[in-house]
Amino acid sequence: MRKLAICLLLLASCRSEKPVVVGSKNFTESVILGELLAQKLESSGCKVDRRLNLGGTLVCDAAIAAGSLGTYVEYSGTALTAILHQPLQQSRAAVNDSVTKAYAKRGLHWGANLGFNDTFAMIVRRNAGVKTISDLERVAATFQPGFGYEFASRPDGWNGLLQHYRLHFAKSPKTMELGLTYKALAAGQVDLIAGNSTDGLIESLGLTVLEDDRHYFPPYDAAVVYRNDLDPKCRAALDSLANILDDTAMRRLNYEVDGRKRRVEDVVREFLNGARRANAAGNR
Repeated sequence: MRKLAICLLLLASCRSEKPVVVGSKNFTESVILGELLAQKLESSGCKVDRRLNLGGTLVCDAAIAAGSLGTYVEYSGTALTAILHQPLQQSRAAVNDSVTKAYAKRGLHWGANLGFNDTFAMIVRRNAGVKTISDLERVAATFQPGFGYEFASRPDGWNGLLQHYRLHFAKSPKTMELGLTYKALAAGQVDLIAGNSTDGLIESLGLTVLEDDRHYFPPYDAAVVYRNDLDPKCRAALDSLANILDDTAMRRLNYEVDGRKRRVEDVVREFLNGARRANAAGNR
């Protein structure tokens, strides 16, 4: 019996030390958030295997569904439309409810909302003479759109936007790696791109976000997705990240990496240390 007990303890120990595989998509903000999850897990005593910069939405979703990823950060509107193929909804509560229930049926936990909404942003140069997406009708004959591959094809992307706003562009979009779109816009190679509202390069490159005046885009609240078979200690660590970031903080982190060319690991470590100090001061 004693040998059996020792074997069971050793097996339990091996299971508890299995690393949590943390993934991310292939753009700066997602890599930052993946590193945020990884450092939080490590500080809570969980082993981590980083698989950052994996690819697009469907790559990460397939990986976590198959069990090769344990956790990553997804966006509610993206989960609703691109992954679950459900109709667009503008109500934040309705989107979160739909996504949470659908993910539970897949053996996945739609977890902590990190506290910011990274909605799609239609972006132009400041001298473009347009302020809203509706205004694009005036320049549709001459503007050259340019998008990442995902926005050009996803259901809540370009084609849906054209239908919703009844726009007809003379030029088909140029498609390119998402990270190249800002440089192409600033250089005048394209006139309109789809970015993220929390991107740090918007202000630093002198660009303008168009108002979504007909409310096309749903909420894209960033949330931690993880598999239900993660160790409870690791799940608790991920849940503790609820509301750790707001839009301004996320935009600053993106700028530190994209604008100031700092290492993701250093930027995240600095942020978490600051959050811990603020939390300690608030508990005094």
